[in-house]
Amino acid sequence: MFPTKARMDMVDDNSRSADSIVTIQQHIIENQGRHPTATGQFSWLLSGITLACKIIASYVRRAGLIDVLGATDETNVQGEVVQKLDQIANDTLMKALGYREDVGIIASEEDNEPRVLQEVGRGRYVVMFDPLDGSSNIDANVPVGTIFTIFQRPEWDRQAVYSVIQPGYQQVAAGYVVYGSSTVMVYTTGNGVHMFTLDPQFGAFLLTRQNIQIPQRGNQYSVNEAYSHSFPEPYQKYLSWAKDQDNGGRCSSRYIGSLVADFHRILLKGGVFLYPPTDKNPEGKLRLMYEANPLAFIAEQAGGMATDGRQRILEVQPRTLHQRTPLIIGSRDNVEDVHRFIREHEETQRANHPRRRATDKLATS
Repeated sequence: MFPTKARMDMVDDNSRSADSIVTIQQHIIENQGRHPTATGQFSWLLSGITLACKIIASYVRRAGLIDVLGATDETNVQGEVVQKLDQIANDTLMKALGYREDVGIIASEEDNEPRVLQEVGRGRYVVMFDPLDGSSNIDANVPVGTIFTIFQRPEWDRQAVYSVIQPGYQQVAAGYVVYGSSTVMVYTTGNGVHMFTLDPQFGAFLLTRQNIQIPQRGNQYSVNEAYSHSFPEPYQKYLSWAKDQDNGGRCSSRYIGSLVADFHRILLKGGVFLYPPTDKNPEGKLRLMYEANPLAFIAEQAGGMATDGRQRILEVQPRTLHQRTPLIIGSRDNVEDVHRFIREHEETQRANHPRRRATDKLATS
């Protein structure tokens, strides 16, 4: 049975009827025509990602029935124990993209260094990904996901490490897949944010929401409050204000513990996701290149915001492949609320600085 009319009514595009069935491959090809620099190879690359994610989804659905749960004996470059499904997802993406001749460099959360597949002049694109975000939750049947980003490979670059550390505003595409009650893919090429749902009967990702706009304001915040005692003071003050049902933000807390699932809810319902710096991780914990950057690209394309507490995530100049960052991402008004507390704290700090007090005292004497 094909998707129902009610399901396709979610598609918002005046050029199509509500009954239209649009696959992700068709959508990619149509959007490719809007980008003069795009090629058929770029569409071929994206189809490799969708193929890999369909394979990963099949493993996730059968977890518990086949031997894919639990940890391996390995740890990755982050010092995290590699789960069996981490390894399967990573290998699947590597194999699916390895045969796409326009992919020059691949970089993964699970690998120490980027892998060069094609020499300069042949492989035009750099692909980076977190193969299975939230994998530590897989045993508990919590939604997990894949996050990916694509950059153009600089023609002048001769070292892979310099090709991958590009600022986020240079991304040409980014997206994620959530493996939950249904499998959904959300992606952008800089021309809006679009969502596809995997129809398991036909094995195809079908367009279910187009040109997604994140609400200007939401009434939810998402953060691991178990670490709130070690958050910087302005974040603690924001959380106290956000929970105040009388004179504050009147927000409720929703936290899954899987970045891609928490962000997906924020994208659709509004609110803010926070991963502040902590005493243990003063530079933040999330990875800039293949977690924060792609989600920030999506958030901004949907009308939201993403910062590290000081500047746009997309303007951060990376230094290393696995660089970490704080993250504030979501509805524009909610992100601005957090920044208001950060600004007030900084102004108070400057006003109370000994040199500033001494200068003020001289000026009034």
